[in-house]
Amino acid sequence: MGLRGPKAWPERAEQFIELLRITVAILILIHGIYRLAAGLVVPFGIWLDSLGFPYGYGWAMAVTLYELVGPALMLTRRWTSLAALGHAFILTLGMILVHLPAGWFVVGGGRNGMEYSVILIVALLGIAWAWWPARRSA
Repeated sequence: MGLRGPKAWPERAEQFIELLRITVAILILIHGIYRLAAGLVVPFGIWLDSLGFPYGYGWAMAVTLYELVGPALMLTRRWTSLAALGHAFILTLGMILVHLPAGWFVVGGGRNGMEYSVILIVALLGIAWAWWPARRSA
């Protein structure tokens, strides 16, 4: 056994990955709903324009709509892997553009850092991997 303890119970591991899928989808959905309801799509687009992105408003609206549709797909277990991978990509880009310059810590040792983004990206990649279709043996 060495330094490794026992594996998780398969039924509990399956329950956990379901809980993780639902929780992450709801967090992302809330993010998109808030941006839309608070009228923050236009400022997001202006910020993207300021970074040199062409059609900043279009990208901002596309990300916002993805934050509404993607979680709905994840919650209904439809195209879960693709939805999760898309969100991982969006969060990775956001982490590079926004959070990386602020350092590691979200609070405490810093402010607005990337640690929360990292855990969300890892969770999304785990969700994508768990729902990725298995290869069929010949």
